[in-house]
Amino acid sequence: MSHADEEEDGGHHLPAVEDWPRGFGEASWWPFVTAIGAAGIYLGAAMYVLSTGDSALVPLSYGLGTAVASIGLFLVGLYGWTYHAFIDAYWSSESTGVGLRMGMLAFLGSEIATFGAGFIYYFFVRADAWTDLPHLVESGNIFSSLVIVNTVILIISSVTLHYAHVALRDDDRRRFVGLLGLTLLLGVVFLGGQALEYYEFIIVEGFTIAEGAYGSAFYGLTGLHGLHVSLGAVLLGIVFVRSLFGQYTPEKHTSVTTVSMYWHFVDVVWIFLVVVLYVGAIVSV
Repeated sequence: MSHADEEEDGGHHLPAVEDWPRGFGEASWWPFVTAIGAAGIYLGAAMYVLSTGDSALVPLSYGLGTAVASIGLFLVGLYGWTYHAFIDAYWSSESTGVGLRMGMLAFLGSEIATFGAGFIYYFFVRADAWTDLPHLVESGNIFSSLVIVNTVILIISSVTLHYAHVALRDDDRRRFVGLLGLTLLLGVVFLGGQALEYYEFIIVEGFTIAEGAYGSAFYGLTGLHGLHVSLGAVLLGIVFVRSLFGQYTPEKHTSVTTVSMYWHFVDVVWIFLVVVLYVGAIVSV
């Protein structure tokens, strides 16, 4: 990279290739690295399942090793992706934001397909193998006050993020930073609440992923959602730190828009999870 190029991007090293064909705009290989890492996490989980039971098909270390390595690859890819998409875009001022917004819409489309497959699996479970329900479901305790509080917290976080974005477009920087920080805090509290719920279910009540078809569906879907909320919290943290440095204006806020789209999506998915997994399970008893 030449000295002039370094000055244009604020002296930052770009962890992405610089020789893409002209006309491809924001093309990057980092999404592919991230996708391979994510796929490896699923592969590691599958190998872990195959390593359990009386007749294990693969050693336990294979599944754990694959999962750990894939998580590392996923995080590296995520770093490169966010840097190339957000940080580099800010310094170079070359992106109009249209490509990033369309990319986020495409990504959310794939996420809808992923969660949709999980919900379809759950509905097949209800129709075909709805037997031996855990005591928590039969007693109605699966839908606890903690679930209600967590749901309210996540809904409020969507509201605060929306009005943070409104404040930015109105050029009210102080209100924008404050509401954005509150959104991040609410997201972290939600994750803490989900961790507490898992502790109560697994350690106190003995309700684990091995509790029949419902247990696998419950922890599979809520765990996948928790992973998405964690990713959303990381993205909110990046946006929040950048907001402290004044890197957003009413005309320049692409990353705020894309992260908001993602955060509202995970909020809507959680509402579906509550209706289907918690309330729906009790109603069907």
